[in-house]
Amino acid sequence: MILKPFLEANRIEAGCDEVGRGCLAGPVVAAAVILPGDYSNQWINDSKKLGKRQREDLIEEIKDKALAWQIAEASVAEIDKINILNASFLAMTRAVKGLNILPEHLLIDGNRWRSQLTIPHTCVIKGDGIYANIAAASILAKVHRDNFMEKLAEKFPHYAWERNAGYPTKAHRSGIETHGSCIWHRTSFRLMKEQIVLDL
Repeated sequence: MILKPFLEANRIEAGCDEVGRGCLAGPVVAAAVILPGDYSNQWINDSKKLGKRQREDLIEEIKDKALAWQIAEASVAEIDKINILNASFLAMTRAVKGLNILPEHLLIDGNRWRSQLTIPHTCVIKGDGIYANIAAASILAKVHRDNFMEKLAEKFPHYAWERNAGYPTKAHRSGIETHGSCIWHRTSFRLMKEQIVLDL
């Protein structure tokens, strides 16, 4: 299925998405992408619906064909200070501000958006499966973040980040339980599941 190229024709729309909100470790990463109005690619879709090889194969295609693209982050310290939702907005704002073309409208994946930017916007629930520019942003952000966490895993091998990218898998939590947390863990998150205590 080919995703929609735009919400409204003949205006510069940037698709925006983020990845890593549900992770226990690492930054939240966002991307913004402006695609040509006549662009079409049957393989571009929600990054979660694509395999790793498919996402990586699409990276250069997106960067080459996009009118503008940018990837940005909000750090672990920022996540812990302002909470993950606001950090996600911050990362997306940075991505939009980094574009070398000023968009006339933003398509935001999800149901909420808050920013100091004054650009008009539309929030689209599950937009990364509807609009190509949001899907392209999700692919750029996910590949960037996955690669970042794989590199971190070389220095912090106890948490299986090369496989789970910082999400709360059994292997990740087992690593925290055995070795403790590290500087890349989000201290504002519950790193371990609450223990069930039986009153016997």
